[in-house]
Amino acid sequence: MDAYFLDWANLLMRWLHVITAIAWIGSSFYFVFLDNNLLAPTAEDLKAKGADGAIWSVHGGGFYHMQKYMVSPKGGIDSHLHWFYWESYWTWISGFLLFCVLYLWNAGIFLVDRQVHDWSGTAAGIGAVAFIAAFWFIYDAVCHVFGKGKNGDRVVGLLVILTITITSWIAFHFFSGRAAFLLVGASMATAMSANVFFVIIPGQRKVVAAMTSGQAYNPADYAIYGKRGKQRSVHNTYFTLPVLIAMLSNHYTFIYSSEHRWVLLLLLMLAGALIRQFFVQRHGWKLGRAANPWPFAAIGVVVLLGLIAWIKPAPVAPVAGVPATVDYAQLKPVLEQRCYMCHGDAVQQKGLRFDSEEQVKAHAPDIYQQVVVTKQMPLSNATQMTDAERALLAQWFKGLGK
Repeated sequence: MDAYFLDWANLLMRWLHVITAIAWIGSSFYFVFLDNNLLAPTAEDLKAKGADGAIWSVHGGGFYHMQKYMVSPKGGIDSHLHWFYWESYWTWISGFLLFCVLYLWNAGIFLVDRQVHDWSGTAAGIGAVAFIAAFWFIYDAVCHVFGKGKNGDRVVGLLVILTITITSWIAFHFFSGRAAFLLVGASMATAMSANVFFVIIPGQRKVVAAMTSGQAYNPADYAIYGKRGKQRSVHNTYFTLPVLIAMLSNHYTFIYSSEHRWVLLLLLMLAGALIRQFFVQRHGWKLGRAANPWPFAAIGVVVLLGLIAWIKPAPVAPVAGVPATVDYAQLKPVLEQRCYMCHGDAVQQKGLRFDSEEQVKAHAPDIYQQVVVTKQMPLSNATQMTDAERALLAQWFKGLGK
C-alpha cells in the first residue's frame, strides 16, 4: 500500500513539475523572442512616452501591442505591474519534491551504484543535496568574482562551462548513472531558479522602486542590477535545453548506462545549447541584426548523430559455460535470486511479476533490453547479477524466437 501512495505522489508531483516548467520556459522563450524582435517605435505617442521598442502581435482573435521601456514610462505605469517569478519558484519546489519522492526516499536503490562508489543510502542522499547546493555556490561565486570588467561575461561563460564539466565528472564517480544525469540537471536547474530568486528579481525590485518613486535618481547607480540580471538571464536561456535533456534521460537507459556517460551528457548538453543559440539568433537574423544561425543548428545535429553512432550497442558476445539452449526452468533460479525482490509476490515494481512464466515471456524483449543490452537492471545492480547470469537470460531470449 505504501508503494501505491508513493506512485500517486510521484504522478502528482511530476504533473505539477511539468505544468510549472512549461509556464516558466514558455515565458522565458517569449521574452527572448520579444528582445530580439522589438523595433524602435515610429509612432509619435510612443516616442513621447519614451518607448525603446514595440511590436504588434495577433493571437486568439485579438491584437496585442507590446512595448519596452528602458526607463520608467513618462506618465508612469497606469495599470497592474506583473512580475514573472512564481513559475520559476514552483518549478524548483515541485522538482525538489519529486526528487525527494523518487530518489531520496529510496536513496540506497536509486542513488547508489556500489560498482561506482560504495556508500550507504543515507550518505548518498546527503551527498546529493550537498552536491546540488555546492554547484549553486560555486557558480554564483564565479559570476560575482569574474563577471566584472570588459570581458567579464566571456570569462564567466568559459568558467561556467568548466564548472559544469567538472560537476559532471564528479557526479558519475559517486552516483549511479541515472542519478548522475539527474543531479547535474537538477544542479543547473537550481542555479536557474536561484538566479531568479537571489539576483534577477531583487535587482529588478530596486530598479523599479527607483524608477517609480517620483524622485530623481542616477541611472548609473542602478546599472549593475541590470547587468547582473541580464547575465543570469542569458545563462538561464542556454541552460534550458541542457537541463531538459538531463531530466528526460532517466527514461532512456541506453543513455545513462553508457561507459563514457559523463562525456555523453556534456555532448548532449552542448548540442542543446547550440540548437538553443540557433533559435535565439534566428530572430536577429530575420531582422538583419545577426548572421545566419544555421551553423549552430548544423553542428548541434552533427553532435547528436555522432552520439547515436558512438554508443550503438555492440552484439552480445557469448559467455563460456553458458549452454546454447536455455529453458525457463534453468532461468528461474536467476530470477528468484536477482529479480523477485522488486518483481515478485511481495512487490511488483511497474506492475511486473517475474515469478510468473507467462509475464516473463510477455515482457521478454523489454527484460532482454534492460538486463542484457543496457545492463540497467537490476537497478544499480543492487542484487549483484553476474555477466554469466545475463548471458543465460540472453540465450533463453534467443530461444524464444526459434
